[in-house]
Amino acid sequence: MQRVYITLQGDDNIAIYNLNSETGDLTHQEDIYAPGGPAPFAVSPDKTRAYVGLRDDLKIASYDIDESTGLLTRSGTVDLESDPCYVSVDNTGRHLLSAYYAAGHIAVHPIDESGAVGAAPTEWIATRHRAHCAQTDSSNSYTFLPHVDDSNSIYQYKFDDQTGKLTPNDPPIIEPPEGHGPRHYVYHPNGNFIYFDNEQDSSVTAYRFDSNSGTIEAFQTLSTLPNDWSGSNSNAQIHMSPDGKYLFVGNRGHNSIAMFSVDGDSGELKSLGQQASLGTPRAFGIDPRGTFVIVGGLDNGDLANYIINPDGTLTHLETLQVGDQPMWIHITDPV
Repeated sequence: MQRVYITLQGDDNIAIYNLNSETGDLTHQEDIYAPGGPAPFAVSPDKTRAYVGLRDDLKIASYDIDESTGLLTRSGTVDLESDPCYVSVDNTGRHLLSAYYAAGHIAVHPIDESGAVGAAPTEWIATRHRAHCAQTDSSNSYTFLPHVDDSNSIYQYKFDDQTGKLTPNDPPIIEPPEGHGPRHYVYHPNGNFIYFDNEQDSSVTAYRFDSNSGTIEAFQTLSTLPNDWSGSNSNAQIHMSPDGKYLFVGNRGHNSIAMFSVDGDSGELKSLGQQASLGTPRAFGIDPRGTFVIVGGLDNGDLANYIINPDGTLTHLETLQVGDQPMWIHITDPV
């Protein structure tokens, strides 16, 4: 049995579901009241703490995770100058990174020995507006900050996991082709590639990652849409299967999940088409065993589960109601 955490910004709740690891059946366990508009969500490397960005109240909250039940108990909060659209925990569990769409900032907050947040930020760095994602690589030495729309850039940073400090890399900024708008990214588990989805371009770009310098270089861009699509669309989240064989991107407008196979040696992508999904699939997640994809629909507050087939395509299993504005889906094995 795996646990699924779903932030519901419109309900001020974090819904907890149990996922049957064999059948994919989802069972509602409990809703945790989380006032302030819960949206981005992250779990510590040891899976004992959770962190939630409260976008309406301009706060980040920390929670203890009960090892036996998965229930959440708030342990701390920290006030912010803007609303966070992304949070992640570094590999040591001592630093919380966050990105700020409206303010155009990246931040690092210290996490105390109990796993709680509450202190002033270690870093609060202005970049460009519409910053969208920040997470460290497997070495915990680097992070990237993509910006969508007219900002259209990727900031490159060195990260000191002893102090939580960020230093601009060389070059400090990557400028993608006009109109791309990189939004979120995932690291390939082999450490050689990073994949960014481009919000405005409805595409995904593969980058070679130099683990010695912490810099990236683009080598392939593929559309997330079918060739005959002429409607409006924007990309949302991007996720990779744990084995690095398949990549998935959410299409808002086409309302689908784009599917790609990944060549682990070259890093190149091959489109596997699109799986029709829910209305405005902003949030989705892949379980740690790489068996299921769970998607949340903003339009109707529903939740759909899919099995990942051996060829990387998706097959629908069930759809159920979850609540107002599912903004983040995180699936974890119990401790």
